[in-house]
Amino acid sequence: MNAQDYLISFTGTGASTTVNSVIIENLENGTTLTVNGTDVLRLTTPVGIHEALNNTASRIKIYPNPMTEKSTLLISAPTAGDAVISICDITGKVVTRTKCYLENYTREFIVSGLLNGIYIVNVKSNSYQFSGKLISNCKSNSAASIEPGSDNISIEKKLSEFDAKGVQATVDMAYNPGEILKFTGISGDYSTVITDIPSENKPIAFNFMQCTDGDGNNYPVVAIGTQVWMATNLKTTKYNNATCFHVEFDNMTWANLTSPAYCWYNNDAPSNKDIYGALYNAYAVNTGKLCPVGWHVPTNTEWDALLEQLDSNAGGKMKEIGSAHWTYPNVGGTNASGFTALGGGARLLGGVFSDLKMAGYWWSSTEMSPQEYGSRNIVNWDAALFSTPGYKTNGYSVRCLKD
Repeated sequence: MNAQDYLISFTGTGASTTVNSVIIENLENGTTLTVNGTDVLRLTTPVGIHEALNNTASRIKIYPNPMTEKSTLLISAPTAGDAVISICDITGKVVTRTKCYLENYTREFIVSGLLNGIYIVNVKSNSYQFSGKLISNCKSNSAASIEPGSDNISIEKKLSEFDAKGVQATVDMAYNPGEILKFTGISGDYSTVITDIPSENKPIAFNFMQCTDGDGNNYPVVAIGTQVWMATNLKTTKYNNATCFHVEFDNMTWANLTSPAYCWYNNDAPSNKDIYGALYNAYAVNTGKLCPVGWHVPTNTEWDALLEQLDSNAGGKMKEIGSAHWTYPNVGGTNASGFTALGGGARLLGGVFSDLKMAGYWWSSTEMSPQEYGSRNIVNWDAALFSTPGYKTNGYSVRCLKD
């Protein structure tokens, strides 16, 4: 039995077209893999994987890549025998293929006639299969073809040239159909989160955009429906015009504030800042200057739109899976939305810290009464997204929404 393979490539749009790296997390079993943005991810079921798939990155070299007129393939078959070399577009449609007998040494092939686009080069026999990604900038009207190269090439010289220039690799990841994968694409200061349940060969396109707060912190973003959210909690200590505002440690002083302030859970920045972000009172939210330029604290209506998009078990679809940042049982936690809500707790009446890893609280910018603002919260014992007003003196987390 051959494994069912899905080939996933990565592209960038928006503020950057370059994908430096991609973090892939299997939200069902907790496995994580980091690949280069130019790599092809091959998702393959555990049953039927041949031993020859190990270290497949060394089996095929492609250069130049991207190609303009033609490109050279150096193919090193692990065993001698009949094989099929295919070139498919990103939808899986075969553009051209050739059958040949590959010896147990490196062979050269020349590819030409590919129109502009992203292609997968697949080499398959009865005992092995490996792939590579080829990008074409060619505008030729000639038919796509794969032709044998010279039999007298210096393999060592060719391989050393390719290694010096860097070559795209195909990286394997075990995958059971139906599992949710979280892809985090990184391009310099930009990072974008996408969740997907792959069922075919496809490109993952990351829409990169700037999300930088007054401190210069950069945040990953995630699109959920028509909305774009920050994918982690806000942790700025400055407004978006770079002016500082008040941090308060003392419980009673915090409880009596009527001006903007922030803190860290248990006043422990080293342990909690980068994980859970800051806790802000509603007076800070009311300034309209907390979020990065081009972003804002969502209104009740915008929170309701998120709830409508996620429908039932919205809180579970927003919660990070597992027990790293949620106390057992973390009911319904799948993070299918990519929101990655954490149990960051809150600062409540009397300035007392409470509920770390038990609940997460996020402000709305909608004022409910002279004493309260709207908020949303998620708990470890339920899969719902709750709507509860919060006293303006409470300290809650903030997720910003793109304007």
